[in-house]
Amino acid sequence: MATIQDVAKRAGLSRTTVSRVINEHPYVTEEKKRLVTRAMQELNYVPNSSARRLRRQQTETIAVYVPRITNPFFSHLVEVMGKEAAKKGYQLILCQTRYKKEHERSFLELLKTKQVDGLILTSIENDWSKLEPYLSFGPIVVCNEYSDSAQVPSVYLNQIEGSYLGTKHLIDQGYTKIGYCTGNHKSSRVSKDRKIGFLKALSDAGIPMKEEWFFYNAYSVQDGFAAFKELKKLDDPPQAVFTGSDEVAAGIAKAAFDAGWRVPEDLAIIGFDNQPLAELMDLTTIEQPIDTIARQAMKLMVEAIQAKKPLKRKEVILPFQLIKRSST
Repeated sequence: MATIQDVAKRAGLSRTTVSRVINEHPYVTEEKKRLVTRAMQELNYVPNSSARRLRRQQTETIAVYVPRITNPFFSHLVEVMGKEAAKKGYQLILCQTRYKKEHERSFLELLKTKQVDGLILTSIENDWSKLEPYLSFGPIVVCNEYSDSAQVPSVYLNQIEGSYLGTKHLIDQGYTKIGYCTGNHKSSRVSKDRKIGFLKALSDAGIPMKEEWFFYNAYSVQDGFAAFKELKKLDDPPQAVFTGSDEVAAGIAKAAFDAGWRVPEDLAIIGFDNQPLAELMDLTTIEQPIDTIARQAMKLMVEAIQAKKPLKRKEVILPFQLIKRSST
């Protein structure tokens, strides 16, 4: 196996000069770069990337936190982030928090111990006060989820507007008994704001809401099955359901079909995200521009890593779009 000394001998240069070329040091002539590159090719010499990163005090690795990778929204988000990171010479590692505060805190040690150059949070499980001290170890960018306390770059959509848009669509279609199915409604800012938008749309239209029409802790298709099971038991069930994800909406729709209910005649359903599943099942949904969210978040992260300056709050707020299909 060739060594750096072999490359130096073949190129007719000193080992120091070869090292400077490999580490992209300035003030090396183009001729010397050409000689070293040719020698490396002839000897099939590959520099030790770990050693190079160590000298630069960079890992060229970015951690992305997601609550649940099986959710197509997050898997799509990570896929696009990975492509964008590769274009800039970075790789990703995926950290799945499963909506658990302790998992999120333990993964933060990756930044503290310099195993990654930065973190992208797609959800926030802890109070920001628990996360803020880690900014002294490297940059953090937030996307999808957001916090008024986070003085860092953020890419998100106004969830109040998103849920208002979807709920108003149901109202415009003539529905007055509307249920609400959501996930982590207590700690997630996204879930809290969606509920605010939902209730505001009802209030603006003068439509009452029953407590029994709220269905919580729903994240997956299976949770959609369970939500419909509870809905079906009600003496006065809702005519329509606003859900926080296409997965949940699909689960409710499938359970309704299996029970002999007609969608939307017996139960109208609206999802969130516009995942491929929503198109497959012809579900009306609120589209979030996942590709744009991912690209913007990675752009902000790479800029923060390369700037090596204290982060400042910067907001990139993107628009929603209502996708109308047969489920409403």
